[in-house]
Amino acid sequence: MSESATSAQPVQSASKASKVSKLSRLSLIGGVAAGSVLLLAGPAFAHVSVQPEAAPKGGFATINLKVPNERDDASTVKLELTLPTDHPLASVMAQPVPGWKVSVTKSKLPKPIEMEGEKITEAPSKITWTAEDKGIEAGQFQQFPLSVGQLPKDADQLVFKALQTYDDKEVVRWIEPTKEGAPEPENPAPMLKLTAAEGDGHGASGAAADDDKGGDRTRPAAAEASTGDTTARLLGGIGIGVGVIGIGFGVFAGRRKSA
Repeated sequence: MSESATSAQPVQSASKASKVSKLSRLSLIGGVAAGSVLLLAGPAFAHVSVQPEAAPKGGFATINLKVPNERDDASTVKLELTLPTDHPLASVMAQPVPGWKVSVTKSKLPKPIEMEGEKITEAPSKITWTAEDKGIEAGQFQQFPLSVGQLPKDADQLVFKALQTYDDKEVVRWIEPTKEGAPEPENPAPMLKLTAAEGDGHGASGAAADDDKGGDRTRPAAAEASTGDTTARLLGGIGIGVGVIGIGFGVFAGRRKSA
């Protein structure tokens, strides 16, 4: 073999090793990207939340409590929702949910409030849903619709506190307030943001407006949930796709290296 051919061989080997190294790095980056996207897609829907997230001040609204089951080996059989006491809601009505029994507890107000020209001395303080059958099983969620009002005009949000009980007696306490500019707590309390009043402040908002028109009261919240779930699926699909590409690069790199 000539001297020139002998000297070219190490250069080719170094070039081949460089390509393998680059492919390996791409494989690693692809796998990390897939894991990151999937992690971002999951936790956003893993806690008890209020949907829609906002309603106009001074009006009435229909909201849904969205409750996912976070356990693989237990079912959610009870939800206890404590209503805010700093801004009491004089009118709270629960829509019947098949398979669940609901009870509303009222408490005396320390200071009467006025609604539609009438003084209110007591208001709902707690709502409890109890499963009559299997409850919310693994991999499922349930929505609990409420009609609430009159929403306060002097607040920017309403914070609810929820206790989620599983059939193995575990209780998850969704009671931690979320502070603006701070990381979300581990067990955030469900929250309804209050926006600027619409019209004269007496109109219904969200699903409640559809009720007045003979529409489906749960449609807006269901649409919100559908949008969120679609986003999660899309992000998950992107993550899986990136992961598959990364694995493909890894296999290709391995073959090139063994060749």
